[in-house]
Amino acid sequence: MDRQLAGRLTGRGTKWVVLVLWLLVVGVASAFSQKLIDVQDNEASSWLPASAESTRALEKLAPFQDPNAIPTVVVYEREEGLSEADLAAAEADAEEFADLNGVEGEVLGPQPSEDGQAMQTLVTFNFGANWWMEMPTVADELRDIAALDGGNVYISGAGGQAADSSEVFEGIDGTLLFATLGVVIIILLLTYRSPTLWLLPIICAGLALTVSQGLIYFLAKYADLTVNGQSQAILTILVIGAGTDYALLLVARYREELRRHDDRHEAMAFALHRAAPAILASAATVIVGMLCLTLAEMNSTAGLGPVAAIGVGVTLLVMVTLLPALLVIVGRWIFWPRRPTLGSPEPTQTGVWAKVGQRIKVRPRRVWVVTTALLAIASLGLFRLDTAGLATEDSYTKDYDSITGQQVLAAHGLVDASNTVQVVSDPGQADAVREAMTGITGVGEPTEPVVQEGVAFVQATVEGDVASPAAFERVETVRDRVHAVDGAGALVGGWSAIYLDTKEASGRDNVVIIPTVLVMVFLILVLLLRALTAPLILLATVVLSFSAALGISALLFEYVFGFAGSDPGFPLFAFVFLVALGIDYNIFLMTRVREESIARGTRAGALVGLTTTGGVITSAGLVLAATFLVLGTIPLVFLAELGIAVALGILLDTLIVRSVLVTALNLDLGPVIWWPSKLAHESDDEELPPPAEPVRQGALVDD
Repeated sequence: MDRQLAGRLTGRGTKWVVLVLWLLVVGVASAFSQKLIDVQDNEASSWLPASAESTRALEKLAPFQDPNAIPTVVVYEREEGLSEADLAAAEADAEEFADLNGVEGEVLGPQPSEDGQAMQTLVTFNFGANWWMEMPTVADELRDIAALDGGNVYISGAGGQAADSSEVFEGIDGTLLFATLGVVIIILLLTYRSPTLWLLPIICAGLALTVSQGLIYFLAKYADLTVNGQSQAILTILVIGAGTDYALLLVARYREELRRHDDRHEAMAFALHRAAPAILASAATVIVGMLCLTLAEMNSTAGLGPVAAIGVGVTLLVMVTLLPALLVIVGRWIFWPRRPTLGSPEPTQTGVWAKVGQRIKVRPRRVWVVTTALLAIASLGLFRLDTAGLATEDSYTKDYDSITGQQVLAAHGLVDASNTVQVVSDPGQADAVREAMTGITGVGEPTEPVVQEGVAFVQATVEGDVASPAAFERVETVRDRVHAVDGAGALVGGWSAIYLDTKEASGRDNVVIIPTVLVMVFLILVLLLRALTAPLILLATVVLSFSAALGISALLFEYVFGFAGSDPGFPLFAFVFLVALGIDYNIFLMTRVREESIARGTRAGALVGLTTTGGVITSAGLVLAATFLVLGTIPLVFLAELGIAVALGILLDTLIVRSVLVTALNLDLGPVIWWPSKLAHESDDEELPPPAEPVRQGALVDD
């Protein structure tokens, strides 16, 4: 950022203008940010790619069923066996179910199991687009009606899963917000050792989140931006974590400049001028990485990209305008009890990172070779990472009613009546399609073809968990057979087909998006560092850190947490967040190294860069890692795994890759890292004394 512009943003008069403008913006945005949950779209069609066969089948199924129809299964179980009275009571329950608000079509059942210990009743509900909000209440109403003295009742099927999923995300925004803020406040208190300074980054991060949510609400409501519970949860974590990181970097540089300038406005102008390039490059990396997600076939993944990019963009604006204004408004007292004064010594010059740098300096090549080897060994854990997908019962970190209900159905030989494979075709070939579906192991007897509006419809139940590999195999078998019927134009849909298409689309997204992110991040680093060698090295270190983080995480998932596997989209999400966020710390380090190299030489600059940025980068890494770990409070395996992997990767980037590996490479290679810029050809004397800093003596009259 131009120093004159930085000075204007934090001038004696403009600082108040900046404050008032942001207060007006947040005043307007706060009224709409609270409505963001009202425009969430958690329907299956909002997650699937438009090209998926199950999505195209949904469109043709419209004459036969509303896409908002939610089949719900009421499961009864009595281990000592159901009596005639229980069966009669279940029949009476079915009559009451039919009178509930939102019931569509006929209530089917009760259907008892052959062993006489369980039975199921199928009820279909339709609340239009509001089903996500209504199903928890419906599940409670069903339980109240279907009480079984001495036995158990479970609400399962698609409706039960919807109710449980809604419970998972209920209040998630507030829970994540307070948990994240609590973690960040504790770390900031330990970092700043000040009872007051932490307030400003937290206030700015909270304001950035409010404005982001307000803007996203408008885009979701009027520009068809897809927002779901998952993307809103990640938005909260990302804005607070990234915002605090940017604040830590700016405050650290501002504190340096306060020791060199007697006027805090002048100090902030220098601090913002020198810190802004790293903050801008960091934010640009995350924004570009997130926008690469728009290339995804998965609508949910593509929707997360703009949501996250908007959050980071707003956070950037807040942290380079409002935070500097607030810092100069309050003055030096905000740093109490360690108030930086003119000419006071810089504590980082003798801190722990200065000592680490001196140790690495002795044998830098041995350090980076050993470090690389250790990270490569950790990467071997990738062979234990299973991304084949998770069955429904393995998708949560705690037991839910719908999962238990499915297990009861399977244990007693009942097929979940809500899980069907649904086939639409040309009416002239409907009988041939039905014949092709007949006799498939694990697939029930197909229904008679029904023809409406020039489309034929046939369906059959599918045994097993809706998201299990066995169910996927059965769907693929059905597809192979009906696609072979000449002239039928058959399309296969249903819940298992939806999960299968989701898995396949995620695999395609991994192949397309990961290389794209790497190319975009490389280009940003080239522009920032004005070199080719350094960006290639930095990118290689981050990829190595990513593979090591996933390798260690895979072992933790399997042997510590006991997770059954990972979602197919997990590697992509982990990669984008780790590369986009992990490269931040290298950016913070290398921009300072380049700045110092111009005056001191590369090797001396590498040591100064590590010394001056070590503390702030470590704190920033701890903040971001802790915020992502908060995702583990959500009882979803996908988010828990994402939080663990990203947090672990950030800690590796912060404590090992940036501080040890990159510094050792800088010291070993010297000016070569700046090739082909002029710095690569200049002499490199690491013993050069630091250049004199211009310090204006005088009373601190403005503070």
